Amino acid sequence: MADQTALKKLAGYRAAEFVEDGMVVGIGSGSTIAFVVEALGKRVAEEGLQIKGIPTSDKTRRTAAKLGIPMHNVDDVDHIDLTIDGADQIDENFAAIKGGGAALLWEKIVAVNSRRNIWVVDDTKLAPQLTHYLPVEVIPYGADQLFKRLKYAGYQPTWRLDQNGNPVRTDSANYLIDLHFTKMPDPFKLGRELTSMVGVVEHGLFLNIVDQVVVGRADETIAVFDAHPKPLI
Repeated sequence: MADQTALKKLAGYRAAEFVEDGMVVGIGSGSTIAFVVEALGKRVAEEGLQIKGIPTSDKTRRTAAKLGIPMHNVDDVDHIDLTIDGADQIDENFAAIKGGGAALLWEKIVAVNSRRNIWVVDDTKLAPQLTHYLPVEVIPYGADQLFKRLKYAGYQPTWRLDQNGNPVRTDSANYLIDLHFTKMPDPFKLGRELTSMVGVVEHGLFLNIVDQVVVGRADETIAVFDAHPKPLI
């Protein structure tokens, strides 16, 4: 059986094959997407692939640019053909939680402005129901008060802190609060509730967004699922 890193590479390289010459491509964030970026960099160098990349984080922008992928801001283009990104967890109805890498806001902006979205994961990220902690990006002003409201609502919030015990800052200079659930509430209802809270910039629930999921399996095969009512797992 392949280890998790090998599965991520298998899936990442497979997902990069969906990119075609001339595309405007949203490029996600995270350890799996690092292999997508690596594969795209090789295609640019070896095949002369012509694409425009739209990053979902400053780290992705820097990494992709070093590999020769032309990078542009999301507002510099009139469309995005395809975005390839990872996910922290995906349930059988193709709902996902993202934001473990602190890039959820940019990731969602790029995703909702894309004609197609592909998520690429290893099979440890699949679950019948969402159980992963849920990141919420909040503005610093009034964040303590918002934290209290989330705690009162029973959402078991914790601050996302760096190695020095300071609040993690997103690329937009916001804070992250992670919510923990014994049982995940209805994702659509929860998403609406969080969006309505003053001070919340965005949450990590990605609903009705993905078109295909590329999965690296433990037997070293790749599965590609189309997002439709058929269960993912």
